[in-house]
Amino acid sequence: MSQIMINGTAYSVAEGETLYETVSRHIGPGEIPVLCHDPALEPFGACRLCLVEVARGAGEQGRLMASCHTPATADLHITTRSERLRSIRKGILELLASNMPADRLTPLPDEKPTPFQHLLQEYGVEQSRYPQMEEAGETAKPHPYLRFDPVECIHCYRCIRACDEIQGQFVLSMANRGIKSHIIQGAAGDFGEAGCVSCGRCVQTCPTNALNDRYRAKTLQADKTVPTVCTYCGVGCNLEVKVKDGRVAALSGIEGAEVNNGHTCLKGRYAFEYAHHPERLTSPMIRRDGELVEVGWEEALDFIAERLTVIKETHGPDAIAGISSARCTNEENYLMQKFMRSVIGNNNIDGCARVCHSPTAFGMRQVYGTGAATNSIDEIPLADCLLVFGANPTEAHPVTGARLKQAAIKGAKLIIVDPRRSELSKYATCHLQPRPGSNVALLNMLCRYLIELGYVDQSFVDSRTEGFDEFKAEVLAQDLDHLEQITGIDRGEVEQAAHVYGRAQRAMAFHGLGITEHYQGSRAIMQLAGMIMMTGNIGRPGTGMNPLRGQNNVQGAVDMGVQPDLGAGYLDYKQPEIKAHFERIYGTEIPTQPGLKIPQMFGAAREGKLKALWIMGEDILQTDPNSCEVKYSLSLLDLLIVQELFMTETCTMADVVLPAASFLEKSGTFTNGERRVQRVNAAIDPLHGTRPDGEIVCNIMERMGYPQGHYDPAELLKEIAQVVPFFAGVTWENLTGNGKQWPVAPDGTDTQILHQEGFKLPKGRFHFYAFQETPEIVGNGEAYPYILTTSRRLEHYNCGSMTRRTPNVELVDHDVLLINPEDASREGIGEGGKVEISSQNGTTHLNVKISDEVKPGILFTTFHFPEIAINHLTSGIFDQESMTPEYKVVAVRLSPA
Repeated sequence: MSQIMINGTAYSVAEGETLYETVSRHIGPGEIPVLCHDPALEPFGACRLCLVEVARGAGEQGRLMASCHTPATADLHITTRSERLRSIRKGILELLASNMPADRLTPLPDEKPTPFQHLLQEYGVEQSRYPQMEEAGETAKPHPYLRFDPVECIHCYRCIRACDEIQGQFVLSMANRGIKSHIIQGAAGDFGEAGCVSCGRCVQTCPTNALNDRYRAKTLQADKTVPTVCTYCGVGCNLEVKVKDGRVAALSGIEGAEVNNGHTCLKGRYAFEYAHHPERLTSPMIRRDGELVEVGWEEALDFIAERLTVIKETHGPDAIAGISSARCTNEENYLMQKFMRSVIGNNNIDGCARVCHSPTAFGMRQVYGTGAATNSIDEIPLADCLLVFGANPTEAHPVTGARLKQAAIKGAKLIIVDPRRSELSKYATCHLQPRPGSNVALLNMLCRYLIELGYVDQSFVDSRTEGFDEFKAEVLAQDLDHLEQITGIDRGEVEQAAHVYGRAQRAMAFHGLGITEHYQGSRAIMQLAGMIMMTGNIGRPGTGMNPLRGQNNVQGAVDMGVQPDLGAGYLDYKQPEIKAHFERIYGTEIPTQPGLKIPQMFGAAREGKLKALWIMGEDILQTDPNSCEVKYSLSLLDLLIVQELFMTETCTMADVVLPAASFLEKSGTFTNGERRVQRVNAAIDPLHGTRPDGEIVCNIMERMGYPQGHYDPAELLKEIAQVVPFFAGVTWENLTGNGKQWPVAPDGTDTQILHQEGFKLPKGRFHFYAFQETPEIVGNGEAYPYILTTSRRLEHYNCGSMTRRTPNVELVDHDVLLINPEDASREGIGEGGKVEISSQNGTTHLNVKISDEVKPGILFTTFHFPEIAINHLTSGIFDQESMTPEYKVVAVRLSPA
């Protein structure tokens, strides 16, 4: 590195740095004052507060230059503090203060100063020498979270740039010129009408109180702040929890975090009030005479241990099953599967990955040997083509979605595969809208064009894969006319997408539940993995196959062994050496008979074989398909135990309800969608009467004779590191900051990119599958002519038990049905009208929104509000390999209600 002189001392200069970055790296970010600068934004140079003296030699009079955008080069002499600079900076601050009422120049009582107020104090500005001018503009219209008051606006443009450069929403802008210029929120001064998604990034970057939020997070004088990880989607955003008087008072994104760099969505930043909601469960309950009655913890735990012991002795261990949760930590999920295998003595353990990404894990293992994301989210800017297949990340994974949007805005080619026209579709080079259920047919079309157009990386295929010749022959034998008819996509559009993907030097693929939750879900995953592999788009930065995990710890739950056919670390317990490995650490004999998947558990209950079910953190009556059948199955159990935050639909059927702690009240680790293991830290004590899920499991294990001991996540992580090979170097201590991406070597070195030198198999394997129509469609065309497909809304999370108990409900308070204008006209349905929608399994009613986001014949809705009971409609059709439900294809009919 070259050297630069800063205040008379030599320091190194990194290539591409600005003066501000070099000084901040060596001396600290507070050495040069800034107002318009934010490290997460492009340099702007508006406020001039960051002026420094720059000379070519020692003793020379330095020129004044804005450090935030001036490149740092060798042999410069920089002065950051001098009387000259202090005088200039004080004058700038006085000018900015002249538009602000005097009572806004100091912090409010019991609040800490804003960055602007802090600088006023540092430079001794108590009032301005300049005439006071009234700031132009008006306060924003009421919003559930955001507040804007122009009297403190200093025109730094940070809010506008954050909205443009980070979120890509373009909600804010500057109106008029000169002294009349002012910030506006769309044309009407209304955040909501302007398209704001309430991410709060503008508030976090604003150096004054011009922008603030419901919780005044920026100036809150917290008793303590605690870093943790978001509990919602699989992005795994890093959050700072601000605690006051023993309660969570506000959340903020952590600046500089690799996952989100201060950015969050509105759920991560604002949807936390459920933690203190009066409807939280605070006492164990046991059903007596048909009613759930509050009891003490000791009584409830003794009751569970005694009942499980009796059922095991009477009916055998296979009569008991457990369902764990992606909302729980790695340590808690590990304990739950360990309980089933070591204490109960069977492999009847499963989790919510069964209803979302099991096809991903299964399919990717068949092709690559590992069923997890191959690359890292921060590689998005390196890709020149981005393929988003069966996902709507701007709503379901908003921080990653914003990164994808920014990449497309900056010139990356974007291919969207989605039956619905989503926000990202506006930025897409190609948007393919297949008929739901036809993904395998579409992938076969794409593969055929890639082969015919010469986009196969033959060198990669020859050296690193097997089975390509057979795969190629099958693909080329496909009838394009037939595939075109099945998918409903013109072959020319598919050919164009193949050109865009094939020409890319680095193509990065992302996929979601729109590819997995199908009858051919696993097969579509294998086809997609093969397409990525044959073009050589794997094992390099800015490439790969990256599942967008639906819940915060789906990846971690399966890593920990929450699946019936593989143990922790995806180790096959049927192999003698693996069985011995588990038994050595667990200290008990491990069963080798494969356990029940969730749908099989329900079947076993109906057959009278399953007698007891313990559910930790899942509302299966709301989330699993064919709710009526699920409810019937649960009614046949002798014992149903449910751990939850609220009295969910599933809780209402339980024999025992146990009140659990929220993620804000416990410690452990989550693993996000890019294999990043991160620490979750308890910010507040568990709500009185509740316990962490892991503590509850330990309590039961101890009562049933297993010496698990006190629940300690850090100690449990040591055991996990012994059991799970790719956690070998994970420790509680080395997970501070940005965590570790597995596999983690014993020395703590982690892995950002998989398959750089080879595959685990060790060669990648091609698998071909022809399209098969789902049984949901076969024979139902006349009676049920429409296809209903589902997804999430940005404002809510799955069945909404948490977000519906926050102000998010002020933004969206009901589910709606999207219907194409042609279909609405034919059915005599008007905008906002209510329709009755029926499948073979049930009926529900929804309000209608007429939209061309969906093609004729396709209906779309969400599933956040229990009164809609959308899973009364979904069927018992499952993915052929993994038994993941086919949520994305439901044959329905509809009529005006």
